[in-house]
Amino acid sequence: MVRAIMIQGTGSNVGKSVLVAGLARAYTRRGLRVAPFKPQNMSNNAAVTENGGEIGRAQALQAWAARRPTHTDMNPILLKPETDTGAQIIVQGQRAGTMKAGDYRKDKSKLLGAALESFDRLCSDADLVLIEGAGSPAETNLRPGDIANMGFACAADVPVVLVGDIHRGGVIAQIVGTQAVLDAQDLQMIRGFAVNRFKGDVSLFDEGRDDIAARTGWPCLGVVPWFHDAWRLPAEDMMDIRSATGGACKVVVPQLERMANFDDLDPLSAEPGVTVEIVSAGRALPGDADLVLLPGSKSTIGDLAYFRAQGWDVDLYAHVRRGGHVLGLCGGYQMLGNTIDDLDGVDGRPGRVEGLGLLDVDTIMAGQKQVTLRTATALPGGESVSGYEIHMGRTTGPDCARAWLDIEGRPEGAASANGRIRGSYLHGIFSSDTFRASYLSQLGVTSEIAYEDGVDQVLDALADHLEQTMDLDLLLSLAETPRQR
Repeated sequence: MVRAIMIQGTGSNVGKSVLVAGLARAYTRRGLRVAPFKPQNMSNNAAVTENGGEIGRAQALQAWAARRPTHTDMNPILLKPETDTGAQIIVQGQRAGTMKAGDYRKDKSKLLGAALESFDRLCSDADLVLIEGAGSPAETNLRPGDIANMGFACAADVPVVLVGDIHRGGVIAQIVGTQAVLDAQDLQMIRGFAVNRFKGDVSLFDEGRDDIAARTGWPCLGVVPWFHDAWRLPAEDMMDIRSATGGACKVVVPQLERMANFDDLDPLSAEPGVTVEIVSAGRALPGDADLVLLPGSKSTIGDLAYFRAQGWDVDLYAHVRRGGHVLGLCGGYQMLGNTIDDLDGVDGRPGRVEGLGLLDVDTIMAGQKQVTLRTATALPGGESVSGYEIHMGRTTGPDCARAWLDIEGRPEGAASANGRIRGSYLHGIFSSDTFRASYLSQLGVTSEIAYEDGVDQVLDALADHLEQTMDLDLLLSLAETPRQR
């Protein structure tokens, strides 16, 4: 009989995603069939699933930890912000339209049925479903119609463990304060608490732990020390990405306002011979860059305007004049061309804008959204490449005659005559070790690491970390058979 338990946090970015990934690996190693689930997520860093849809990158990592194929049921509602007040809505993996934040708050309860439907399907093929909440249940203004935290827990009758982040400070108030603002029905769902990200001697927090337990009446499932290798796991939130100091080869990445699918950076950050520098607004692109990588974007035209507003276009042209390399992926590829035509307003306000003009190609924002896993061959070397497409629009032009990837007989990408400027719609290419080694060799870097093996080792180390610092037997005993329709 399937059991389920939900990990909720006292706030955003308290480490819920990483904890669930570690728990998924730990219980999978114990022989359980584990499935991760997050009813509602908000992220532009989406993953493409085996069944051809989109889910949050964190749920893809958790599926990896559980040694389970990704599926759209693992994250049935995904919000992908396009502006400060609106987002694209993905329901069970497929684009369902765009909605303003205020309208979504009014209508989100209608999506509970889709979330429960996906949850029920996951439960039919699992021993344990680990559910991740979003944000905090203490946001009482969001409780009516909630499907991300207590609204889902109550609807599915799933017990909850509340996690606080001591690194932020005030963890006692985080947890005790959450209890103070929840109503009676929600309080009945909570079975215990945990404290995450402790630095130093854990025993120094014994009195604090006991004070929380005395004030709340909840048992403590553990005080989890800081896991130092967490940075080696793929990041989900743009706020989590950071520069990585490595070797002499410098890869510079402008931090676009609506940057998307930045998992392309993770394998490069793992390379000892590569320094990945994330450049935030207000800073110039460094003049000593070997490669400037323009990442994907959820709003290509908007991010192109943002790019220019920072003066990064001037910096990029100077980089090219110095003989530097440029790589644009997806939205970054579209920006490198001559023009972007959006006749139907797919990317925002309808119109036509000038691109950066570094590739002789043009983009039309039209047609069906491509959401597909791909296998490809790099040209001319023939290296095997695995990746995914997740984009609107099509790009054509003379520089496409110098395609540098072949996807099942179809040429993909474009390159300048000297080969220093390239673009492609294929994400995830640097996860393929032989291709990454070949590409980096052009920048003077010798690559010898196996990226995915490294991530798998970190997941095992994370599971070991939680086995040692949390009461996983108690946590498993608190899991219950959910209410299914």
